[in-house]
Amino acid sequence: MKHISTHRRTLAIAALAAVSALSLTACNDDASNGDTAATTAPAAPTTAAVPTAAPTTPAAPATSAAPATGGTTGGATGGGAAPAAGTTVKIGEPIQFPYKYGKTEGAVSLVVTDITKGEAADLAPLNLGDKAKGQVPYYINFKVTNTGSTDMSFASLTQMKGLLADGTEANQVSIIGKFAKCPNNSFPSGFTNGKSVTSCVLALAPEASKVAGAEYWGDPYTLGKGLNWK
Repeated sequence: MKHISTHRRTLAIAALAAVSALSLTACNDDASNGDTAATTAPAAPTTAAVPTAAPTTPAAPATSAAPATGGTTGGATGGGAAPAAGTTVKIGEPIQFPYKYGKTEGAVSLVVTDITKGEAADLAPLNLGDKAKGQVPYYINFKVTNTGSTDMSFASLTQMKGLLADGTEANQVSIIGKFAKCPNNSFPSGFTNGKSVTSCVLALAPEASKVAGAEYWGDPYTLGKGLNWK
């Protein structure tokens, strides 16, 4: 299998899942049992597939308040100003920014808590076949806290990707169904100020490399110009 890069071709496993370059889609044998997210949540994939084109970046809320790591600050949603694209912190340090999911606008604090190396055998239930040969799974674990005044029940934050040791993108696996080693959770009911949820995305690295960092590239950011943890 060729090394993964930002220009490699899409590797699709599930015909019904739309994925882009840099993505694999895994159909777990337990897919019929549903996702880890609440069953009343709006339809959304368990993990985000990287879109073919970078999402449009909306304008940040017009406030001058500096982002904080918690609490309600500035405006009805407590969003404050979005940190600059490319902001980089250490793993374990939170970043707060205004967040939008559909028509719901609020503010969250996001922190990558750890990046854990798995074993190649972990991938067996995902039925990736030869496409996983020479690849090692890494689990990017993160926590999202509602820091605004908006109830963000059943919203979701999935736009996390792994970064290899050389700074290039790791291959992301979009999972259909359950994967106990890396559950990706939507926000639960009653996700109000101060409430938190933990989640995970799965990334793959060649045996000769490793997933050493992570990037959040969703709203209000874009691919390659997001928030980074290293």
